Amino acid sequence: MGTDGERSPKHAISLLLVLVGVWLLWSGHYDNMLLLGLGAFSCVLVVWLAWRMRIVDDEGQPLSLIFRMPLYLVWLVLEVLKANLDVAKRVLNPALPISPCVARIPAPQRTELGKVIYADSITLTPGTVSIELDEDSILVHAISAAGIADLRGGGMADAVCKLEGKA
Repeated sequence: MGTDGERSPKHAISLLLVLVGVWLLWSGHYDNMLLLGLGAFSCVLVVWLAWRMRIVDDEGQPLSLIFRMPLYLVWLVLEVLKANLDVAKRVLNPALPISPCVARIPAPQRTELGKVIYADSITLTPGTVSIELDEDSILVHAISAAGIADLRGGGMADAVCKLEGKA
């Protein structure tokens, strides 16, 4: 939960813009002034309530990630494709080992959001699942020791740190 020091009008404005955009896309009403007015009122009301609850902050509206996120998503899709091929090879070729293992992987990200993105990225990658997230590490189950070794290599951790702006 945010504190007064973390709240910023730019986060409230970005939340309002997102809410208005989503409302317009989902409602499909562009010509009825009454509905447009009620939609705008509801969006403003939600932002005002969120502001009063002190939940409009950098964690809820990570504006700093917006420009770095597309590059990270492209990188993540490539990692998912590589992991898919690895899992398929292990399943189809009996000579390749399937040796499930669990290990604790360091999570060097500086924010809670960064750690969650890292844990989610691990889970999205076939052959690995994040089981538990602690302050400084993630408990991971992998289909093979090679999956754990790859995570320990730090490539994904570094990519998430770059996404956070810590490189």
